[in-house]
Amino acid sequence: MEVLPAVAAWAASYVYRFPSVAENAFGQRSCSRAAIDVQELASRLSSKAQVLVAGDKGFDETSRGWNIFDQPKPGVIVIPGAALDVAATVKYANEYSTPFLAVGGQHGATSTLGKLQGGIEIAMSSLSSVELSKDGQTAKVGGGTLSKAVIDALWQSGKQTVTGTCECTSLLGPGLGGGHGWLQGHYGLISDQFVSMDVVLADGSERIVDAQSDPDLWWALRGAGHNFAIVTSVTLKVYDIQHRDWAREKMIFTGDKVEEVYQTMHDSIFKDGKQDIDVVVWSYMLLVPEIDRENPVIIVYLLQEGVKAVDVKHSAALKKLGPVRVEDTPGTYLDLAAWTMISMADAPCQKLGASNLRYPLYLDTYNIGAVKQAYDMFADALRSRPEFAHSIFMFENYPVQGLRESESKNSAFAFRNDSVLLAPLINFPSDDKDLAEMAVMLGEALRNTLHKASGRDTMHTYVNYAFRDSSEEMYGAEAWRQEKLAGLKAKYDPHRRFTFYNPVV
Repeated sequence: MEVLPAVAAWAASYVYRFPSVAENAFGQRSCSRAAIDVQELASRLSSKAQVLVAGDKGFDETSRGWNIFDQPKPGVIVIPGAALDVAATVKYANEYSTPFLAVGGQHGATSTLGKLQGGIEIAMSSLSSVELSKDGQTAKVGGGTLSKAVIDALWQSGKQTVTGTCECTSLLGPGLGGGHGWLQGHYGLISDQFVSMDVVLADGSERIVDAQSDPDLWWALRGAGHNFAIVTSVTLKVYDIQHRDWAREKMIFTGDKVEEVYQTMHDSIFKDGKQDIDVVVWSYMLLVPEIDRENPVIIVYLLQEGVKAVDVKHSAALKKLGPVRVEDTPGTYLDLAAWTMISMADAPCQKLGASNLRYPLYLDTYNIGAVKQAYDMFADALRSRPEFAHSIFMFENYPVQGLRESESKNSAFAFRNDSVLLAPLINFPSDDKDLAEMAVMLGEALRNTLHKASGRDTMHTYVNYAFRDSSEEMYGAEAWRQEKLAGLKAKYDPHRRFTFYNPVV
């Protein structure tokens, strides 16, 4: 076990003590009743593991997230050298009533993460690997492997699978919450690809879980997985690359065309909530000062598989609306993240010391009047509050054919019948409490406007984007679903050790 130099000099006598009661920026409290003996913890880990405390090289970078507001603040970081170190850390934490949190790509913005004040962060990024099976039908992926690493490794072998769209998220971060991806029209969610998982349970025991060995836990892990285990590796289905070519058509419209743009997409592309299986449509509302300094523009991305140019049948109606800019770009699957500004090199993958509060909502269709109302509200906020100038209103439309091949009852992911995922992302360059209150009010008002127009009693929200949402909103409001989740939580995690990522109860 490696204890870094800053620790080694005094680790034998050092005990890290964290506050007995900590309060985060939203007034949420986390109680800690014990101290962390760094030397003892280190002695239980493998020779390749690392233990970091504040002041050690790498501690700040490892603990820093993409969203600085309400982010977890661990007292000690364990970087596993092997999967067994995860189990050993959990057992140590349980023995001393110490809170812990497993962290992957550090891209989460959920407010509940801020409840970890002190305690142990298990930095899973060290468990990064992609191993293709001999028959080429599956791959075993390490628990901390980033989406880009999975995409690149499989691509080199002529394979691909469903991963998250953003390159800097881990595969399992979004996957345990269902997980949307570019290829879901063909194959379904990220979690639909899972064949088996190597997990560490709340008591520190290790287990291999699949649909046969433990169908109840398997059900829970695919949609509410952050609540039930730490996954040290996953075996998932992979597929031969069917089409290396992809094309992007990017169109930018001024804000006065917002109703026409979304009505046109509704009528000509989404077609009763189901777009063509080879087309992904994303759109952003955001400020582009060289086009309009005061009003957000609408950027529409048409992404089509298996072609060198987007088919005119998808783009013609939008082009008739008179976009101020049109770009046609040929490429491959590997270009999709850069084309939509979510590659490793883009701002959303950088830790820029900003607060990023996200407010997700699933819909089955667009209400154009509500979209216009939300646009006006968003534009007014950006004009009146310059600190929000880098905010983005995201609309994600993936093909749903693969998503709907499985019924919602078959996993903890509840929202297979929805077609639209939207999320205003309110960005501001600090963790200022007053700005945060304004951001919360704005984000909630934007999605409430669209939710109200849907006529639904309960919001459907994407757990991986969630912010202060209820269990019913994140995991489905059906009584049987809530009862099943609560029962499984009581069985597999009775002491609620996995409680920092959008808890089910």
